[in-house]
Amino acid sequence: AAEPWPENAALYQQLKEEQILLSDNASSLAVQAFLQMCNLPIRVICRANAEYMSPSGKVPFIHVGNQVVSELGPIVQFVKAKGHSLSDGLDEVQKAEMKAYMELVNNMLLTAELYLQWCDDVTVEEITHPRYGSPYPWPLNRILSYQKQWEVRRKMKAIGWAGKTLEQVLEDVDQCCHALSQRLGTQPYFFNKQPTELDALVFGHLFTILTTQLITDELSEKVKNYSNLTAFCRRIEQQYFEGHEKESSTVAARSSKKSLLR
Repeated sequence: AAEPWPENAALYQQLKEEQILLSDNASSLAVQAFLQMCNLPIRVICRANAEYMSPSGKVPFIHVGNQVVSELGPIVQFVKAKGHSLSDGLDEVQKAEMKAYMELVNNMLLTAELYLQWCDDVTVEEITHPRYGSPYPWPLNRILSYQKQWEVRRKMKAIGWAGKTLEQVLEDVDQCCHALSQRLGTQPYFFNKQPTELDALVFGHLFTILTTQLITDELSEKVKNYSNLTAFCRRIEQQYFEGHEKESSTVAARSSKKSLLR
């Protein structure tokens, strides 16, 4: 735990321009935001097989010294063991509240992103299959895409989302944004003046939704209805990503033509 944070710490994700999907991009950005907030430098490395390199089969994962850790929750614990924490200043009630909101984001926003990618037929055909399979030759590209689609749809069935319509999913997203907007209010961060891992997680998902081009703008419009949430995203973008090394910043290097700052 006493070891200093190494200079060559790396975060792995899929290829940025042509392969990575909305949900993985959001998860990766959340981890990058968390590490920026902890002032821990990280280099972003894009690999076509990042998902298969990950110990949990999920991205992003970080490689720090001889440790490999995937996903935000375990990464937060790993960083805490090294002496860096964003939520140490919170009392027990606030910590419980923070965890509840993080669960809300994962249960609603992340699940909605996965639903849109793998259960909305138009998005699947026009965006998901071409991007997900892009690094691989035919027919492997289609086989891997269908395997992933089957896996996600099975999960959706298990949690009761398989029978939902897109309108119902968008309504869930709206309810989640409403709850986040109410909690944030006019504060700069969810818990007063200092960011926590909740801020990193919310930023990762909302910023990615706002700046990713999909078949329609219905998903991003749900977020745009809440001006304090878009202002929150803009604030974190400016404070933690602009002016940092371009190659290490997902925000600076994003392929989207949209910017929150225009």
